Amino acid sequence: MQGRRSALACLAGLTLIRLAVAAVAPLAPDEAYYWVFSHALAPGYLDHPPMVALWIRAGTLIVGQSALGVRVLAPLSVALGSILLADATDRLFPDRQPGVVAAALLNATLLLGIGAVIITPDTPMLFFWTAALWATARLLDSGRPAWWLAIGVFAGSALASKYTAALFWIGIGLWLCWVPALRHWWRSVWLWTGTALGGAIFLPVVWWNATHGWASFLRQGGRVADWQPARTVQFLSELVGGQLGLATPLIFVLLVAGGVTSARRAWGSRDTSWSLLAALILPGTALFVQHALGDRVQGNWPAILYPAAAVAAAGLEPRGWDRWLRPGLVTGLGLTAVVYLQATTFALPLPPRLDPIRRQLGGWQTLAREVEAESAHIGATYVTADRYGVASELAWMLPRALPVVASDPRWTYTTLPRVAQAGRTGVLVGRATDWRGADTGRWQRLERLTRIGEPDGGYSLWRGTAGDVTAQRLPARQ
Repeated sequence: MQGRRSALACLAGLTLIRLAVAAVAPLAPDEAYYWVFSHALAPGYLDHPPMVALWIRAGTLIVGQSALGVRVLAPLSVALGSILLADATDRLFPDRQPGVVAAALLNATLLLGIGAVIITPDTPMLFFWTAALWATARLLDSGRPAWWLAIGVFAGSALASKYTAALFWIGIGLWLCWVPALRHWWRSVWLWTGTALGGAIFLPVVWWNATHGWASFLRQGGRVADWQPARTVQFLSELVGGQLGLATPLIFVLLVAGGVTSARRAWGSRDTSWSLLAALILPGTALFVQHALGDRVQGNWPAILYPAAAVAAAGLEPRGWDRWLRPGLVTGLGLTAVVYLQATTFALPLPPRLDPIRRQLGGWQTLAREVEAESAHIGATYVTADRYGVASELAWMLPRALPVVASDPRWTYTTLPRVAQAGRTGVLVGRATDWRGADTGRWQRLERLTRIGEPDGGYSLWRGTAGDVTAQRLPARQ
């Protein structure tokens, strides 16, 4: 009992640190992009389902239009998810009660350390995925069929956060088919009612896609067909190397050992607990390896494998694995502390190519100040950018009197207000030396003003007079 109290105290302290980092670190472009979503709530968007926008809207309503308001649900959900993961682990392995170990392993990964202070679609998806795993463990422990309702609600909410959460549904189906003792659930009205509840939560996303040309489904599903066999070794190496870094090396070894053990136990004895973990790890692993045969796997995509892998690693028989635990936790938490320091202070003088944190978070305030000054100098009435993340950052930082508009096709899928641009003069922010819209007749006049050295390699500022076009007006924070 004393150990659990100490673990809870450590989790509370870690959560306070994460809240402080979330409040101080500048928003990344994708975070600013999702913040824009929160001002145009809808059942879906081109890139993702709507849950991340709902979470940001809730956070800013509670805390205000600040970096902490945008992110506040991230560290809080990680804290609650850690408690649920520990309870799930104890129920899956009641003879050993290794729940604290599972939660510690997950929290010591760099992936969760970063994910606990920023907000992306992975944030709500991981929370609901973990909650669905917890509800499944409660079902196994108690045998009460009503837990299927909770599983359905949580799994449906995960799917309304990110499409890869479909792997949870696939995993549960495989689990029920693989373990003979569980097949009776297929005849249970509780299972099908829970499935219906999860489907009802996801149904608005389907409706949005049906009314928008299936845009989001096609965008995400189209990646399955990627095929570049000549680069397979490169992509597979990047996949493994990325996870070594995001899990941190020692914890990565433990997570892999847990995954391999779950597969062996599931195959050998069809044990219900190990088979559940294998069903939540192996399909996703196969999917990401398959994707790496033809294209790059983004480092955050395998995040859905981490909760079950952490549970499996905690369930390993000692046999020497316990010697990896303490150095793994120390290394993981130490690396996370370095990331937090750099995200809040940029104190480490790293070369740009070795400093992805500064590239993502640094320099946006400088760019916004320069844009505002140039706008005042030329009498611009709006600002626009050739990248959605840049436009979102500027909308976050610039005053309401200097509106940011965007004409990228992705914005047409939102409910943001449309504004006519014909004849209006604005400041254009672009990465390239030539403004990409210049060749399309969108601009009556273009004149290069200056170049700003940051963020992320710098941007060019242009004076432009718009042609007969319309664009979406992005929200303003101030």
